[in-house]
Amino acid sequence: MSYIKRDIETLVLDTSKEYAALLITGPRQVGKTTMLRQLMDDSRNYVTLDDLDERKLAKEDPALFLSLHPAPVLIDEVQYAPELFSYIKILIDSHAAPGSFWLTGSQSFRLMELAQESLAGRIAIFHLTALSQHEIYGSGENTPFTLELSTLQERAKRGTPANAAEIYKRIWNGAMPGMASGKYTNREVFYSSYLQSYIERDISDMVESINKLAFVDFIRAAACRCGQMLNIHDIASDVGCSADTAKRWLAILEKSDVIFYLRPYFNNLLKRTIKTPKLYFFDTGLVAYLTKYSSPEILMNGAMNGAILENYAVAEIRKSYNNAGRDCLMHYYRDRDSKEVDAVIEADGMLHPLEIKKSTRPGSELANTFKVLDAASLPRGTGAILCLREELSAVDRQNYIVPIWMI
Repeated sequence: MSYIKRDIETLVLDTSKEYAALLITGPRQVGKTTMLRQLMDDSRNYVTLDDLDERKLAKEDPALFLSLHPAPVLIDEVQYAPELFSYIKILIDSHAAPGSFWLTGSQSFRLMELAQESLAGRIAIFHLTALSQHEIYGSGENTPFTLELSTLQERAKRGTPANAAEIYKRIWNGAMPGMASGKYTNREVFYSSYLQSYIERDISDMVESINKLAFVDFIRAAACRCGQMLNIHDIASDVGCSADTAKRWLAILEKSDVIFYLRPYFNNLLKRTIKTPKLYFFDTGLVAYLTKYSSPEILMNGAMNGAILENYAVAEIRKSYNNAGRDCLMHYYRDRDSKEVDAVIEADGMLHPLEIKKSTRPGSELANTFKVLDAASLPRGTGAILCLREELSAVDRQNYIVPIWMI
């Protein structure tokens, strides 16, 4: 087993020199604590609120807890004791040194609300997800995915080329640190345990008396629709629950960083745009497990091969921005005439369209769909077809053909 260096490490250390507190949020088992313990020196105390005695003390007497665990300190799973935030604020306002408080926790939405309520302007917040393919297979510095030719050529030097079979192996294996590092070797046992832990700990904390078996079926029904426009009624129908229950459970999956959405791009000049979001999972290994694909080869030839490839590409683009500490302004486009662009990155006042295809030789006609964006209020910039080709190529000067391994 070996530690996999995270792309966000330098940013975390640099920020810790300026802010008294920083918070690392993200789903369970993505390596938040592992990364910070790797980065901390011997002067920093460590305490986890998974310890029930420590949790009880933190909730009932936050001042005593912080006296027993003085700064600099790493407090793990801080969501279990929100009472700590107002006391940390007092210490920061009393001129706590930069880097005094390193905090981690799941349930990102709730944690960010607490941090912004109590520590606004005093805390830096980072979001850590499952490993990116750059972290697992690449080298050198991470940069957000963009479509400048020189940047793409640099990305090609930092990645590990992969053919179609290798890409689907990456998709099927997933990107959870426990598996990628070699700590765990049985994928079925790992994801089964991950789901059980997620439901027993995170879900039970957020929802009382939830039907756990029905919730597993619900996650599976959602996984079957990754990379597709969200249809709440179809998911609810599969599980046998109401549409309102499905909405609540989707909100839970989003708040606990299992899923995310790609919102449609629209403005007043694009009046026929569909406004339904598309559903994605942060980890495609979990999707492959939930949908019962027993090998990468079967997945590559299965009914979900295109949708899960799109999920993988979109998630990797998003990770490249998250790990650089930048927001990813990414949408998709679809109108009532069924004209669609899989993803649209908004950057520097321009729209950069992307098509994602399971092909090694995509046709140049795919770039023609990008013209639907010409009616938008922002100009159309360079576009790309992301595919299973192994080398960087181009349709023309405005549209590149980019291997998915380069994201």
